[in-house]
Amino acid sequence: MEILPGPLLRTIDSPSDLKKLPREKLHQVCDELRQYIIDVVSVHGGHFGASLGVVELTTALHYVYNTPYDQLVWDVGHQAYGHKILTGRRDNFVTNRKYKGISGFPKRSESEYDTFGVGHSSTSISAALGMAMAAKYKGETDRKCVAVIGDGAMTAGLAFEGMNHAGVADTDMLIILNDNCMGIDPNVGALKEYLTDITTSPTYNKVKDDVWKLLGKLPVGEKLQPRDGA
Repeated sequence: MEILPGPLLRTIDSPSDLKKLPREKLHQVCDELRQYIIDVVSVHGGHFGASLGVVELTTALHYVYNTPYDQLVWDVGHQAYGHKILTGRRDNFVTNRKYKGISGFPKRSESEYDTFGVGHSSTSISAALGMAMAAKYKGETDRKCVAVIGDGAMTAGLAFEGMNHAGVADTDMLIILNDNCMGIDPNVGALKEYLTDITTSPTYNKVKDDVWKLLGKLPVGEKLQPRDGA
């Protein structure tokens, strides 16, 4: 069974191709990327939830950042399906997790865009911090390092150690928390309850909506506004 990507997605062989598109086309890229992941995984197997939940984030990161010079670290590695498709492995994605096929996780020997060999879990913050500190010591002041970590991976001690160090390291590093309340097992503990309280707080959501409305009145903010006010 031949699975074909959408008309826009089939033109993207690297993030440089993605950057050639106008911003108003990115929604279509995301729709086609999500559908392609669903089609391939439905036939060939793999993990659905993690990658589908970061389709827009993956597209935005590769559109804005200068990858692979700017370094992205995915935690857990199941989030990286969209990342792999946008970084030259679209046509090989049907071999995902198969013998002699591409890895189900980021793999340094597979692509220069895979900055860290990661599976499960909670290693992204420490890894990205190490990269950021190396860039700082080498004088690469324009290099950015980004860690994308899920709420399940955030509960491990290594993630907290990484954040503790990052807080005093004075490096150019961004940590993105993908708080989607999903995991192989239900998340438990105080951190899970704290994150749930924040995201369901009327005060938090009112402030978030007010900020979006304010940004929408600014020239640069209009480019940031989500589709359909989402």
